[in-house]
Amino acid sequence: MKKFVAIAMLFACAFTTVGAQENDGYVFSPVKELKITPIQNQNRTGTCWCFSTLAFIESELIRMGKGEHNLSEMYVVNHTYRDKAEKYVRLHGKMEFAEGGAFDDVIYAIKHYGIVPEEVMPGKEYGEDVHVHGEMTSAMTGYVEAIIKNPNRKLTPVWQKGFNGIADAYLGAIPETFTYNGKEYTPMSYAKELGLDNMDDYVSLTSYAHHPFYTQFALEIQDNWRWSRSYNLPIDEFMGVFDHAINNGFTLAWASDVSEVGFTRNGVGVAPDMEAIETSGSDQDRWVGLSATEKNNEIRKMVEKPGVQEVWATQEMRQQAYDNYQTTDDHGMQIYGIAKDQNGKKFYMVKNSWGTDSKYNGIWYVSEAFARYKTMDIIVHKDALPKALRTKLGIK
Repeated sequence: MKKFVAIAMLFACAFTTVGAQENDGYVFSPVKELKITPIQNQNRTGTCWCFSTLAFIESELIRMGKGEHNLSEMYVVNHTYRDKAEKYVRLHGKMEFAEGGAFDDVIYAIKHYGIVPEEVMPGKEYGEDVHVHGEMTSAMTGYVEAIIKNPNRKLTPVWQKGFNGIADAYLGAIPETFTYNGKEYTPMSYAKELGLDNMDDYVSLTSYAHHPFYTQFALEIQDNWRWSRSYNLPIDEFMGVFDHAINNGFTLAWASDVSEVGFTRNGVGVAPDMEAIETSGSDQDRWVGLSATEKNNEIRKMVEKPGVQEVWATQEMRQQAYDNYQTTDDHGMQIYGIAKDQNGKKFYMVKNSWGTDSKYNGIWYVSEAFARYKTMDIIVHKDALPKALRTKLGIK
């Protein structure tokens, strides 16, 4: 998932989901709402992949009866940067070294390195109250670029130690042991106590036609640098997992393209049928002579009110958007419920990581049509899948 650092800086979010919510005409009423932990603020960092996945994991802990926990994003980020730096150097710089990441980076980190509470490693060693990673990532990038130039004609055995020093200076040293609530843990023993000792129970799903359905493939996106694989489903079965999971008590980690004109900064995401809107009867005249920017501004006004006509994506439409860079890997969030607007239209309830200063205090409402069209992939617990689908995929 990409960063949207500027967006995160300007449009933060939080946590209110009880009762009807209003957004310039929209009135949302929850139909099925699962428990989530308080909204966090990734601020000026490209770590939505970590905030969203840990939000999902924290809801999993609630579902499993483990109570409410606040897990450390920067513990995972530190480990992930170390792993990414090693692979970047091994590939002679022939991969992206950037702030973005994927859901599986968190799953992998918990499986191999464990986890710690937020208070053990808040990750703000640079004197800020909020997360700001610009200087750190510049320093890290400059370091690995210098290493792959190989000025000594061979790599020294200490280059990783130097890189780790940068990560630790900004994010804090990774603890070997820590004391929490009067008990001593290692990161692995803490993960085990939380019930996170079998991360293979979490599966990634997607829906694209350039690979066979009901098989696994690695999504070809820059931030999937581990080349983690996702199960590939036809779009109708893929979307069926959303409702089946939520209705059975499971949330989802959700990766989506949020650079669309229909994903507003006021807490709503819809998939406007641009062609239908621009050619709808006498309204067509209003578009004549407008620039692309002016058209988008008009569309934004329309999508923030109920009743906008949406496109219902086919498998082919999803594929074309992916192939043509019209659907991109932008942002990771958590889907935790289903709501309806005053017209009975279904929306998914989304927890974001842009802080609390937004229309719905950090909650977005995205239409089923938007999710169908612009979802890149999701992570769910395997028990969230319909039994017939688990059998078809060979998941035990």
